[in-house]
Amino acid sequence: MPFANLKVPADTLTPESKKKLIDAVTDAYADVYGERARATTLVLVEEVTEGGWGLGGDVLTAEMLGRS
Repeated sequence: MPFANLKVPADTLTPESKKKLIDAVTDAYADVYGERARATTLVLVEEVTEGGWGLGGDVLTAEMLGRS
């Protein structure tokens, strides 16, 4: 079963944009593995809250991500 775990900043995606992202990732797996993979492709979109990101040892904030 193909599996993708996508982590995004919390409250940055609408339900429509999440659907678009899930569809695009599912399409990408189907393009690689064939249509047989579409029905079993699992895409998990996890929203990471403020302060839950780190890069190079620094905690990323909404301001640093350009969201404030």
